[in-house]
Amino acid sequence: MEEIVINTEFIKLDSALKFANMAESGGEAKTMVQDGYVSVNGEVCTQRGRKLRAGDTVTVAGQSFRIRHEA
Repeated sequence: MEEIVINTEFIKLDSALKFANMAESGGEAKTMVQDGYVSVNGEVCTQRGRKLRAGDTVTVAGQSFRIRHEA
């Protein structure tokens, strides 16, 4: 599973999707989330501004990544 490393307390879901190259733009990320294609920790999430913290796992179309915090 791929890891996304952040050095802040959290990253918003739509930003994480762009950072992980699962969405090419903010608009695409917004649509993916609003249409129910994104799961966070195994549950469908429709809040594009959801704050992801270390340990959270995001899944889109069978591909997943985990958030890891690094100071």
